[in-house]
Amino acid sequence: MTRHIGWVAGSAAAVLVAAGAITYAVAEDGGSSATTPTAGSADAGFARDMAVHHQQAVEMSYIVRDRTKNEEVRRLAYDIAQTQANQRGMLLGWLDLWELPKVSADAPMTWMGMGDMASSKDGALMPGMATNTELKKLNTLSGKQAEVLYLQLMTDHHKGGMHMAEGCVAKCTVGVEKKLAQGMVDAQQSEIDLMADMLKERGAKARD
Repeated sequence: MTRHIGWVAGSAAAVLVAAGAITYAVAEDGGSSATTPTAGSADAGFARDMAVHHQQAVEMSYIVRDRTKNEEVRRLAYDIAQTQANQRGMLLGWLDLWELPKVSADAPMTWMGMGDMASSKDGALMPGMATNTELKKLNTLSGKQAEVLYLQLMTDHHKGGMHMAEGCVAKCTVGVEKKLAQGMVDAQQSEIDLMADMLKERGAKARD
């Protein structure tokens, strides 16, 4: 398992290195009005929504780091937190670069044609996001129980995030943003596979 965790950590580091290059590429292209997205574009919608989605992943990851001493889970949580915090910063930075608002009156995922599917029920703003009740429960657990719930919640979270990233790959027009979205899909699928193995080791499985 340590070998797999290390591979994921290496992949995360590679994503962050590529992300830096992507940021500079967007900065170079961002001054052209012909390539600057509008507030209602898929590019802007993805940046806004994924920034919110990523923030919860960071929050959950830091919660579980305080609730378990298992080094494998703590290392995975740290990798996820660092990767998604850096990506979130990039997404918000692009909105600044494009001089676009970071919030919208439209429902989340409207840019995907799924605004009517988004829900704020118990704090879950988008598919895959944990509810406030689930986050509170994670904060009360420790050890193996915390590990299992975290892995289950993060698996759901990644599935929702991958669906959104696939939407950007299909709909976004800024090439480097599409590349980042595809990188998210690939990395999060690898982590889903890893988390499935980690759940199995703990006598559990992903939620239906």
